[in-house]
Amino acid sequence: MTETLPGDVPDDVDAAVMRILKSACEQEIMIATAESCTGGLIASLLTDVTGCSHAFERGFVVYTNEAKNELLGVPEALLEDPGPVSEEVARAMAEGALSHSSAHVAISVTGFAGAGAPGDEPGLVHFALARRDGQTIHRMERFGDIGRGGVRLECARTCMSMLREEICAAEPVGR
Repeated sequence: MTETLPGDVPDDVDAAVMRILKSACEQEIMIATAESCTGGLIASLLTDVTGCSHAFERGFVVYTNEAKNELLGVPEALLEDPGPVSEEVARAMAEGALSHSSAHVAISVTGFAGAGAPGDEPGLVHFALARRDGQTIHRMERFGDIGRGGVRLECARTCMSMLREEICAAEPVGR
């Protein structure tokens, strides 16, 4: 169970975090995060379990284009076209988090948690998961206009699902 957010984390998210961290610890896998619209929520969840701190390497909260470029090396050209909320930028964020850390796996999230500029789609979010010496996978979700908190919670669920698929896939059958 998460420790500093008891009662605030839905049971399914809490259970996913616990399973991911247990598996990461057993496999000596370190995780990094690169977050925009979640503002550090994923890192917070992954650092909230006593005894599992060695599974989390670092987190990048990169809300602005400048931060994405400076801290993760996301090319300015991608930030201009197709733009910060895109598959290309999500992939570059995850890969940048790996190259700027000692983590084995990095997850990224970039999207519109609420109303953006005219023409932006509320709830449109791109995710990417990169593994050192592996492929980077992408997922896009359209959560709709469910509010900032609702989108952030759904982002947490999606990130945990992606991490679980990547990290827990190597677990023996029966877990």
